[in-house]
Amino acid sequence: MIKRKLRMGMIGGGPGSFIGAIHRIAANMDGEIELVCGAFSSQAEKSAETGAALYLDKSRVYGSYKEMIEKESKLPDNVKMDFVSIVTPNHVHFEPSKMAMEHGFHVVLDKPATFSLAEALELKKVIDRTKKIFCLTHTYTGYPMVKQARQMVKDGLLGEIRKIYVEYPQGWLSNALEKGDHKQAHWRTDPKQSGIAGCIGDIGTHAFNLAEYVSGLQVQSICADLNIAVPGRKLDDDGAVLLRFNKNATGVLMATQIAAGEENNIKVRVYGEKGGVEWQQADNNSLLVKWLDQPMQVYRAGTGYLSSFASHNSRTPAGHPEGYLEAFANHYRNFVLTVRALANGETPKPEWVDFPSIQDGVRGMAFIENVVRSSASDKKFIPFEI
Repeated sequence: MIKRKLRMGMIGGGPGSFIGAIHRIAANMDGEIELVCGAFSSQAEKSAETGAALYLDKSRVYGSYKEMIEKESKLPDNVKMDFVSIVTPNHVHFEPSKMAMEHGFHVVLDKPATFSLAEALELKKVIDRTKKIFCLTHTYTGYPMVKQARQMVKDGLLGEIRKIYVEYPQGWLSNALEKGDHKQAHWRTDPKQSGIAGCIGDIGTHAFNLAEYVSGLQVQSICADLNIAVPGRKLDDDGAVLLRFNKNATGVLMATQIAAGEENNIKVRVYGEKGGVEWQQADNNSLLVKWLDQPMQVYRAGTGYLSSFASHNSRTPAGHPEGYLEAFANHYRNFVLTVRALANGETPKPEWVDFPSIQDGVRGMAFIENVVRSSASDKKFIPFEI
C-alpha cells in the first residue's frame, strides 16, 4: 500500500536547464511528490552543484544516471525513489528510460519520446514487458479547457469532425543563437542531440499531439514542407503540414521558430458539422465554442458547467488564471494518482489516466520522421507510416 508522497529522482535539469526547473515546480505543486535524488548533469561537479542548490542529501546526488538507477534500486523500499523524471536532450531519453523501468521504476519523460522512431517502438516494448507506468509530458493537453474541448468533441456535440487547424509560432530562433553560448539553442539545433528535425520535432510534435488529442482522430497521410530560414542552421526552423485524418477530416499544421515577435501561443481549432471549438494558450482559461445556428459561447475554466475532466484539472475558482505550470502539474498529479491507485490494488479513475502515454510518444516520433520524409519527397501526399 502507498499512503504517502511518491519519491522522485531526476535525470538532467542541471545548470542552464530550462525545463528541469519547470518539471520540479510542477511535480511539487500538489504536495504529492518529493524530490529525493538526482543525476542532474553528465558532469559530476555540475550535478553536485544542482543537488546542493536543491538541498538534497549528498549521498543521493549522483554523477551519472547509470549510477543513480543502480544505487537507488539497491536501497530499501521505504527509502528509494518510486519513479524518475527525465529532462535531458532527446539523445539521452531512451537509455535512461529503459534502464529505469528494467530496474523497477516508473518514468516521466519530457517530449519528444526518443531520438528516433525505432527507439520509441523499442521503448514501448520495454513498457509492455515491465508493466511500468509511463508519462510523456506533452504539456498543452494538461490544460483544463483543452480537456473540455476534447470531451465536447467526444460527446458528439460538434457532430462529425471535418476540419482541424493547429499552429505553434515562436520567434526566439530568428537569429543564429546557437553560434553563441545559448545552451537551449545549441542542443535544439544540433542533429546529434535533437535528431533529424529541429522546429518540427521541438514544437511541431506539440501541435500534432494537440490536434489528435482534441479531435480524437488520427493522421493517416501528410504533405509537408520544411524550411531553414537562418543561414547555416543544420535543422529546420520552420514548417507547414497538410493533414488527412481518418473519418475524412482534413487539417493544417504550422510550426515555426523564426516568426519574430511571437512567443508561445499554441492554438488549435476543431470544426464539426454543427460547430467548432477554439483554444489558445494566450487566453488558456477560455474556450470559444462556435455554433452553426446560434451565437458563439465562451466557456471558462473553474466554472460549474464543465466536464469532469476539465473540473478535475482545475485548481482555482473562475477568474483566477491557471497556466503552463499548472498544466504541467496536472500530468504529474494524474500520473501519481494512477501509480498509487494501481499499487494499492485500485482502479484509477478515467480522469486520472488521462495523461500522454507511450502511444503518443510513438505517434510523435512517427510524425517527425514522416514529415521529414514528406518534405524531401516530390509526392503531394505520403502515408503516415509507423
